[in-house]
Amino acid sequence: MQAVRIHAGGGPEVLVTESVETPQPKAGEVLVRLRAAALNHRDIWIRMGRQPQPLPLILGSDGAGTVEAVGEAVTMAAIGDEVIINPTLSCGVCQFCAMGEHSLCDQFQILGGPRAGTYADYVCIPEANVVKKPAPLSWEEAAALPLAGLTAYRMMVTRAQVRVGESVAILGIGGGVATFAMQIAKRAGARVLVTSSSDEKLERARSLGADETINYRSQDWAAEVKRLTDGLGADVVVETVASGTWDQSLAAVRRGGRIVTCGATGGNDVQYNHRPLFWKQVTVLGSTMGTRSEFTGLAALADQGGIRPIVDKVFPLADAAHAHERMEEQGQFGKIVLRIY
Repeated sequence: MQAVRIHAGGGPEVLVTESVETPQPKAGEVLVRLRAAALNHRDIWIRMGRQPQPLPLILGSDGAGTVEAVGEAVTMAAIGDEVIINPTLSCGVCQFCAMGEHSLCDQFQILGGPRAGTYADYVCIPEANVVKKPAPLSWEEAAALPLAGLTAYRMMVTRAQVRVGESVAILGIGGGVATFAMQIAKRAGARVLVTSSSDEKLERARSLGADETINYRSQDWAAEVKRLTDGLGADVVVETVASGTWDQSLAAVRRGGRIVTCGATGGNDVQYNHRPLFWKQVTVLGSTMGTRSEFTGLAALADQGGIRPIVDKVFPLADAAHAHERMEEQGQFGKIVLRIY
């Protein structure tokens, strides 16, 4: 099969398209013929060596395709099934897995490092990690759904428990998690405020349902959130940047509000004024990926038309380097996708 692999860390030029052996499903696994795969920031960090993995490696956590073969003891999937892939991998037997909290497993991994990922014609995956492809979605949209969609679903539905009438402030609209969080919050009946340094992205967000837009380059976004919420602050702040934004997030959230965080695109080292955290009695909620039941809920929501992945640009698999360049430019709105079929 054809696959895009890295043999060393570096820039986009280290992505090499080459012929490798097609994997064969083991017991409990299925072989998926991929039709599309989507990029995540994690792919960039692994490629650059910021998240070291055994090499050579096929990158990619997101994918959608057709079940081509099944291993022994497979009971939930059949050849020909059109599926999307849940990239959350766990041991399946620990106390957390028994509770259904697979992302808390000590052996928690994400597909695409160290296990071979979706930048390829085929991928093998446990049968529990495939779910029927939502019917309304194209292959490119379906591939764009899993990692960012699952992350946003857990943040909004399970962790922050966004409710009708609440206000939700989302940092950095345009990325996959942020755009899914916006859609899910709107679906829950919340008023959504989004930030960006790009007026073009803010205009696009408004066309997709954002109630208020704030350019953080020209405005004090925390002060603007408070102004737009009658001085109260947002009920929920979706914090994905970390370094350089926490003081503003604490200023933007209302007394007794929630900050939910799933990442640190701005850097892991955070310095902030601690007093507002306890004085305002703010709840901070960490969140990573999600459970199998949450993934099923996400797929059902997409199948019902409740959310639709936003695809920024599609590249052929062999052009993965240019797709990485697009992501590093930070100009995208929505997900960048590799077409494989």
